[in-house]
Amino acid sequence: MKYYIIAGEASGDLHGSNLIKALFKQDKNATIRCWGGDLMENAGATLVKHYKELAFMGFVEVIANIPTIFKNIAFCKKDIEAFQPDVVVFIDYSGFNLRIAKWAKQHKFRTNYYISPQVWASRSSRVEKIKRDVDMMNVILPFEKKFYAKHNYEVNFVGHPLLDAIADRKQVNEANFRKEHQLSDKKIIALLPGSRKQEIVKMLSVMLSLVDDFKEYQFVIAGAPSQDFEFYQQFIKTDNVQFINNKTYDLLSVSFAALVTSGTATLETAMFKIPQVVCYKGSAITFAIAKRIITLKFISLVNLIMDKEVVTELIQSDFNKKKLTKELIKILDDKHRENLFLEYYELEKILGGKGASTESARLIIEGLQ
Repeated sequence: MKYYIIAGEASGDLHGSNLIKALFKQDKNATIRCWGGDLMENAGATLVKHYKELAFMGFVEVIANIPTIFKNIAFCKKDIEAFQPDVVVFIDYSGFNLRIAKWAKQHKFRTNYYISPQVWASRSSRVEKIKRDVDMMNVILPFEKKFYAKHNYEVNFVGHPLLDAIADRKQVNEANFRKEHQLSDKKIIALLPGSRKQEIVKMLSVMLSLVDDFKEYQFVIAGAPSQDFEFYQQFIKTDNVQFINNKTYDLLSVSFAALVTSGTATLETAMFKIPQVVCYKGSAITFAIAKRIITLKFISLVNLIMDKEVVTELIQSDFNKKKLTKELIKILDDKHRENLFLEYYELEKILGGKGASTESARLIIEGLQ
């Protein structure tokens, strides 16, 4: 069978790579073409376009890049038409993927979605487009199945692929890791400022403003694979900060606490049982628009899945040095950490077991047969 898979971000590249591996295991004759990243390419797919060329964050940034976005959409349609896949598989990245899904359905291609757009967070009217344009939806968050059921759309809950990604990774020897990356023997506070330049600029300076007040800890920036060290270097003003690129899981596995930009990273940090403070700051215009259309009580996946505040969220003006210091002190306290660990174990139970990629691949292939 021929599969065309579209992911537009680093997290989509990770989950897409595991899906590709599962498809190759279950379909020995699979031919896979994709939009994504290095991980998807290394898993055996032919990479058409890298997500580094696609990632635009926020309403203002998207508007500024509209010509590029429409060029990419036109190119994607031509490439699908030339490849003639048996199925087009979309991974999150809704602004782009829902447009391609509409076109693909009109042109009689089978359409599958793996990792739902966050229609439960804003503009739920998009469900009607999904029902019209997507033949099968495989979701990874337990509450999404109930959400779609309310809209009379049957979806498959396959579990969360992060459980696979974390369970299947090679274990890290902490002593060797510290030696390799020239880390001190201090407890590590990991800084996860996001993967896009726009968000890193807004997040990292505030995170690093705490370094001099916590000299007994080692601060380590988790560099995104899409950015070079030179970009991060401009924010580093003190010796007690290290930088490790493209090894976020290894870093989390040896960390004591973390400051994390809202997104998939909040869930990843929770799966490693690392106490965290969730941070988010967007442009003033983006945030004003988001407040009008987003109807959720929380922004972090941890709190959304648990349906209560498990981790503290510092959003927009609350994301400042004073409040961040206060919350970091809290997650360094033993009693608070014990309570948080218990919540994390409960979260893991709710997410189900391993096998999301395998199950999703099975359903995609079964749908074709």
